[in-house]
Amino acid sequence: MNREAKNQQTKRRIMDGALAEFAKQGYGASSLNTICAAQMFSKGIIYHYFDTKDALYLACVEECFQRLTAYLRNALVIDPQDTEKQLETYFSVRMAFFRENPVYQPIFCEAVISPPQHLEAEIQKRKQPFDDFTVDILTQLLRPLPLQPHMTMEEVVETFREFQDFINAKYRSGSLSPEAFQDRENRCRRELNILLYGVVERSKP
Repeated sequence: MNREAKNQQTKRRIMDGALAEFAKQGYGASSLNTICAAQMFSKGIIYHYFDTKDALYLACVEECFQRLTAYLRNALVIDPQDTEKQLETYFSVRMAFFRENPVYQPIFCEAVISPPQHLEAEIQKRKQPFDDFTVDILTQLLRPLPLQPHMTMEEVVETFREFQDFINAKYRSGSLSPEAFQDRENRCRRELNILLYGVVERSKP
């Protein structure tokens, strides 16, 4: 094995250990010593690849959002002719990703709902491509729909973000179990439905 391959293997072991630790403990209670013990290497090895605990945590957050976004891109085929079904599919695919990659769910939740305050700006930078992708999907689905005359696409997207912030505030008290996370996703989907279609029953064609 050449040096580059060995470096990549070591870095992957650090990331795997860090993902497990941050997923289990969250940023605040996590320990580099625990990561070292689990992977059986010294703290100096971690510092060779990552300057600080913050840098390692941000690398885990970035990987989470990169892989989630790539998974969504590969799995989703947008059909704007059936907006309601497509919204269901979007949230279903998100849940499928976390079922297949459970280590990312707590990291996603912490980054979105209750990020470490001093890292909020850096987390947002790493989350931005995912946010942009979500807005792009929502825009594609909304484009064929007749919006109310006083509403713009930008206002609808911003209102959805406000809905999400409201929902996230409900879950800020601690880490989410898989059941609570499913509940959060269902609430996001329901609120988006309400945003698009209101609360009055629509007549059947």
